[in-house]
Amino acid sequence: MDNAKFNGLGIAVITPFTNKLKVDYTALKKIIEHLINGGVNYIVALGTTAEVPTLNAEEKLEIIQFFETEIDGRIPLIIGIGGNNTNVVIETLKAYDFFSFDAILSVSPYYNKPSQQAIVKHYEAIATATEKPIILYNVPGRTGTNIEAATTLKLANECDNIIGIKEASADLNQIIQIIANKPAGFLVISGDDAFTIPILAVGGNGLISVIGNAFPKDWATIVEQALSQNFDSARSVFYKYINLLEGVYREGNPTGIKYAMNQLGLCENILRMPLISASQNLQKDLNDFMKN
Repeated sequence: MDNAKFNGLGIAVITPFTNKLKVDYTALKKIIEHLINGGVNYIVALGTTAEVPTLNAEEKLEIIQFFETEIDGRIPLIIGIGGNNTNVVIETLKAYDFFSFDAILSVSPYYNKPSQQAIVKHYEAIATATEKPIILYNVPGRTGTNIEAATTLKLANECDNIIGIKEASADLNQIIQIIANKPAGFLVISGDDAFTIPILAVGGNGLISVIGNAFPKDWATIVEQALSQNFDSARSVFYKYINLLEGVYREGNPTGIKYAMNQLGLCENILRMPLISASQNLQKDLNDFMKN
């Protein structure tokens, strides 16, 4: 299994909406080209940043087909399929062949707060239901439950098609434990823009980024330079974004990044409730950060 295609920079792509709250496919096409031209290594469709909970089944299918058509094999494509109902996740995997997708990104069950043993059972069931490579997604700030290092390593060693983890726990010690003890070829991908350089410095494989939606060239440079151990070069670009990173996440994701992308002419500044557009104070701060 060629896991190396997921080294480097991936982007968790937003879902742009029109003023009538419909999916804006004209903007989505523009964003896809912006990312590919910006040098990203792969794209993640229907991840958390895509406001997936607000999309209905028909919209999700249309978005899947749009990504397949527009990317047309130019770069690897990952799809987010996860949830807190294991059977529904399995049914989704079996309902569509996902032929054009290279892997599945599956978030740990949220809200239910399953035990570590239950998390193992959940992912084992998903791995059995598909032949596609699976990347675990640990984001306890959203799910309410951490995937502990021992749990990740158990799944990495026992499920052949679980090939990596997107780690957004902000627990560098946990991430180091995974990297130090993982089987060969298992990917550890930063799920937090701010932790990119530390995770790559200890042996991580790349980043699935939010801020890269707007600034793919710079973030491709950060990741490429860090993976090459050129940390001075990586830091020199990264530090330009310190204040912008804080602002982008201040009022939730993708509130900040959608405003930044709107200012770059990539999409409308429209979100579906329960998220709302950036406040006037945040807009001012983001404008100041972007000018700098």
